[in-house]
Amino acid sequence: MATAKQLPKRDEIPEELTWDLTVIFPSDEAFESAYQEVEKDIETVKQYEGRLNEDAGAFKEALESILETSRRLENVYVYAHLKNDQDTSNSTYQAMYDRAQMLATKAAEAISWFEPEVLSLEPAQLSGYFSENEELKQYAHYIERLTANREHVLSAEMEALLAGASDIFSASSRTFSVLNNADIQFPVVKDENGEDVQLSHGVYGQLMESTNREVRESAFKNLYKVYGDLKNTFASTLQGNVRYHNYSAKVHNYTSARAQALAANHIPESVHETLIQVVNEHLPSFHRYMALRKKLLNVDQLHMYDLYNPLTGEASLKYSYEEAKEETLKGLAPLGTEYKEVLESAFSDRWIDVVENTGKRSGAYSSGAYDTNPYILLNWHGSLNHLYTLVHELGHSVHSYFTRTNQPYVYGDYSIFLAEIASTTNENILTDYLLKHTTDPKDRAYVLNHYLDGFKGTVFRQTQFAEFEHFMHEEAAKGTPLTADFLSTSYAELNAKYYGSSVERDPEIALEWARIPHFYYNYYVYQYATGFCAATALADEIVNEEEGALDRYLTYLKSGNSDFPIEVMKKAGVDMTQKEYLERAMKVFESRLDELESLIQEM
Repeated sequence: MATAKQLPKRDEIPEELTWDLTVIFPSDEAFESAYQEVEKDIETVKQYEGRLNEDAGAFKEALESILETSRRLENVYVYAHLKNDQDTSNSTYQAMYDRAQMLATKAAEAISWFEPEVLSLEPAQLSGYFSENEELKQYAHYIERLTANREHVLSAEMEALLAGASDIFSASSRTFSVLNNADIQFPVVKDENGEDVQLSHGVYGQLMESTNREVRESAFKNLYKVYGDLKNTFASTLQGNVRYHNYSAKVHNYTSARAQALAANHIPESVHETLIQVVNEHLPSFHRYMALRKKLLNVDQLHMYDLYNPLTGEASLKYSYEEAKEETLKGLAPLGTEYKEVLESAFSDRWIDVVENTGKRSGAYSSGAYDTNPYILLNWHGSLNHLYTLVHELGHSVHSYFTRTNQPYVYGDYSIFLAEIASTTNENILTDYLLKHTTDPKDRAYVLNHYLDGFKGTVFRQTQFAEFEHFMHEEAAKGTPLTADFLSTSYAELNAKYYGSSVERDPEIALEWARIPHFYYNYYVYQYATGFCAATALADEIVNEEEGALDRYLTYLKSGNSDFPIEVMKKAGVDMTQKEYLERAMKVFESRLDELESLIQEM
């Protein structure tokens, strides 16, 4: 019997395929010295507490001391977490990462006084500081962000009481997490090889992509039976969480939980409202895609467990890492020479940790600090999906690079609202490139299906979640009890509206609300859909070489936190309070759906 191929050990990986962390610290000893310096910085920061009302000089010293401490801490934290992730079995780096996390907690506690103390200053006093001290003006937007929602901040005593009760308020969310991730027991089911497998969240996702329909059906029904048995418990945790959001909004003088949640990133509620409105108007296009899936699968009834298996099989497109680098540079060429130079630096300066090794963290991500490279972790296996992963993570890293090289530290990051737009724009531009340079009908169909499924999961599905989340908060605010039966009936109706008549109204899907962690995140999920649509619209402008499109896009990449997220996107040419970017994204979806339908007829 052949011996299974083993993963290489970390020290067996060629250096050129690993990231170069000596750019952060030349040695672990240098890390230790920096760690001790941050400990001293933390003690220095504490000395400014209670002094912000003295004068502009003291205010500036305190602010800059906090920013400098945070900047140094980031280097320590990033080095430790990257070292740990490259081999999680290494006890030295496990301990290093644990210490870095504790140091970060210590720093957060040491500077926790700053924001409340800023808010305690009268607006006229703050304004006077900026008039008196010219050097303070570069921090004006930073302070504006902190004070923009001042009218919703309660007295220090009341905020302290609420903060002290935060552990109680978050009990429902924690209970859901423990129940959904640890205590819930799923049954054993058969995989496509007929072997028994323990059903879990991860295994469920894999089985739903199986080409064996019986396997998918069994996984689907067995999973939701468990949620059905616990539906009243899950309804209780969800209702408690929604009520907490509504209560917090009420006591902070917001009109709704949505208003409070979006105000944290200074996002107008119209962004959320317009998304749901436009997506609903274009549901007929989604229904067309579901009808095409039913036709291609050649089934009399299309069930909810038939929506994730591949329509065209696995793509024959395969890439070595060297080939993927070449395809990346060619595919992202529409982003111009300035962008290309950064991509080349990513490859030549070892920003990327490429191959899988024993103990390496799974998945992929982009990470770094203001003074480090924007590193990328991969676990390369050479499929088309991994090429998409590479350009996605490069989108994050180039965004970080442009932000950090064009903004001072105080604005050298960007909000979650903006984060996925750059990475998804890269994916869209790659899709355009592949469609222009791939002639094999099966491979073209795979690329089209990859895009359409991404749109389905990120725009239609996440907007459905966003709509249901808002519905729950509104109903709870009116006094409607969020019982399991009420939630299930309401969710079933919404799901039927989104998926249309081609998809059967499987009773199990009525319970999907019970297993979605994002319903506990407080108006977070809509950002997936808005980000994907913005990226689709931006990529469409760039590949069509519309006048000024690339310059506007680069301006967005370089803006960081120097302005509110909505204003940054306006600089990119996308007003996310209006519907034009959503309409443009829908047109791209529909044109690629048209192409897939035509291509299928020719195959």
